[in-house]
Amino acid sequence: MILSSLTKKIIISLSGLFLLVFLALHLVLNLTAICSREWYEAVCEFMDTNIAIKLMVPVLVLGFVIHLAFATAFEFKNWAARPRELKYAVATHTKGVSWSAKNMFVLGIVVILGIVLHLFNFWSKMQLQGFLGNEEENAYDLVVNLFSCKCFVLIYAIWIIAIFFHVQHGFWSAFQSIGLNNSKWLPRLQFLSKVYAWIILIGYLSIPICFTLGLQCS
Repeated sequence: MILSSLTKKIIISLSGLFLLVFLALHLVLNLTAICSREWYEAVCEFMDTNIAIKLMVPVLVLGFVIHLAFATAFEFKNWAARPRELKYAVATHTKGVSWSAKNMFVLGIVVILGIVLHLFNFWSKMQLQGFLGNEEENAYDLVVNLFSCKCFVLIYAIWIIAIFFHVQHGFWSAFQSIGLNNSKWLPRLQFLSKVYAWIILIGYLSIPICFTLGLQCS
């Protein structure tokens, strides 16, 4: 079945909005790490044992795979459709188009690489080990050890900044793709997009900053 470009954009938008909800919820849970070891460990224990969370994991993975697959296919289709002389040109001065919009695919690659690193540092040492019947590493100790490494903190910051730019454009663009693109709603959505992106940026970066400076409560 061949889907139209509009249908693909809608699928990308809906899957993206689903991932934005997860991103916000994940932030709330992670912020408990700077409040209390006990709180963070309790949250991790809840996520490991709650049946609803376990059922949501494959849904989340599916949403991510759909978003990645359709976004990649859409980007390559647009690239293939460009005239030969424009394929390798960097459009850095396009009027009315933000830097985020022009670099969504590159930002997406950085986000994916960050997710892979995040899974290696946390999921592979906790949930995967539990699935294999091995002893899981302590979640809080993992956070402390990782954020004691300045190199990792730098890589983490780059990842979060890439997410910031990606969602700053993706948030309002997703609603635009599903029809909320009139002159009344578009400025509001662009404003909300900036607010959401800044909350994500400040929230996620506050975690390594607190651990690096020793400002966590516990």
